[in-house]
Amino acid sequence: MATGPTSESATAAERVVISVDAMGGDRGPAAVVAGLVDSLAQHDRLDVIVHGDEAVLQPLLARNPALAARITLRHAARVVTMEDKPSQVMRHGQGTSMWSAIDSLREGQAAAAVSCGNTGALMAVSMLRLRKMPGLNRPAIASLFPTPTPGKMNVMLDMGADVKAEPRDLMQYAFMGASYARNGLGIARPRVGLLNVGTEEHKGRAELHEAHALLGQHAGAGSFDYVGFVEGTDILSDRVDVIVTDGFTGNVALKAIEGTARLVGDLLRQTLTSTLMAKLGALMARGALGRLQRRIDPRRVNGGVFLGLNGTVVKSHGSADATGVAAAIGLAFQLAQAGFLERLAARVASAEAAGQDAANEGSGATGAGGDLTE
Repeated sequence: MATGPTSESATAAERVVISVDAMGGDRGPAAVVAGLVDSLAQHDRLDVIVHGDEAVLQPLLARNPALAARITLRHAARVVTMEDKPSQVMRHGQGTSMWSAIDSLREGQAAAAVSCGNTGALMAVSMLRLRKMPGLNRPAIASLFPTPTPGKMNVMLDMGADVKAEPRDLMQYAFMGASYARNGLGIARPRVGLLNVGTEEHKGRAELHEAHALLGQHAGAGSFDYVGFVEGTDILSDRVDVIVTDGFTGNVALKAIEGTARLVGDLLRQTLTSTLMAKLGALMARGALGRLQRRIDPRRVNGGVFLGLNGTVVKSHGSADATGVAAAIGLAFQLAQAGFLERLAARVASAEAAGQDAANEGSGATGAGGDLTE
C-alpha cells in the first residue's frame, strides 16, 4: 500500500501522513479510530498510517469505507501498557504498536507520530529510534494552556521528559518553546518567561539565576523577548507566551491545573443543578456556558509535543476520547505542514551556538553565535 510522502514537511499540493498508535489509550482502539476519523474529516490533505492489532482495528475501520484510501493499516500484535517500564520497552518493545508507529516516522513514511500510550515508554522508544538533534542535551515535552484571550494559547516546557534541567538545558527549552510558539501558534515574537517562586531578581535556586542571565543575554539569537521570572499564576495569563521550567515542576503544575479544571467543572455542575432556580438559570445561560466549556475543555488542546528529537512526536493524554485524539492528530498535522521539524533543528543549532558563546566568554575565549530567524 502507498503510504504518502516521505519528506518531513509538505507543500500545499502534497499529502500529509501521520503515524498513529491505535492501541495505547485508556479508552481502547475504538476511541483512537473515532478520533482519527474525525481528523480525516477536518483535514482534506491528511492521510493516516494506523498501527495495532489487525483483528481489532479492521472491523472498526471498516465502518468508514469512504476513508479507506486515506488509511493504511500496519499490523502490530503487541501493546505497550501503562504499567510497562520504559527500560523494558526499550529492550523488548519491537512488535508493539508504539514501536511500529515511531518506526514509520523514523523511516520517513510519515511526517509525525501520535500515541496515547505510556509517556515514559513513548519517550524512551522515541529517543532510541529517532535520536536527539545534534547539540541537544535533553529533549522536552511542550504542552498548551488556555489564556483569557480567546484563541490564544501558552506553551509550557518541560512537562516531564526529564525531572531535572541545567541552566543550558533551560536555555535550549526557551529556544525550542519559542520556535513552537512561532511555527505552531503563529506568534511572530514570543515572550518567554522562566518559572520561579517569585519575580524578584534575588529569588530562586542558583541554576535559575544562571539560566536567567543566559536567556537575557541570548534572547536575540532565539528571536524572542525574555520577560524574566514568572510565577505559577502566569501560566494561564496573557503576560507571557512561553513558560520554561524543569520537568519535575512542569509535570506537577500540569497535573495541578488539570485537577483544578475538573474540580471547577464538578462544582459548577453541582451548583447549577442544586435548586430549581439554579436549573432555570443554567437553562437560560446554556449558550454562554457551552462557549465557556469549549474554551476550557482540555480535550481540545490535547497533545504534548516531544521537542528536540529527529522527528515530531505528539503524546496524547492517555484518557483522551475521540475529541482529544482528533485534537492531537490535528496538532501533528499542523506542525508537519508548517515544516516545524526543520525550523526547530535550526533553532536548536542556534541555541547550541549561543551556549558555546557563553562557555567561551566564561573561559575568556571569543566566538560568534548565529541569529537565525526560523
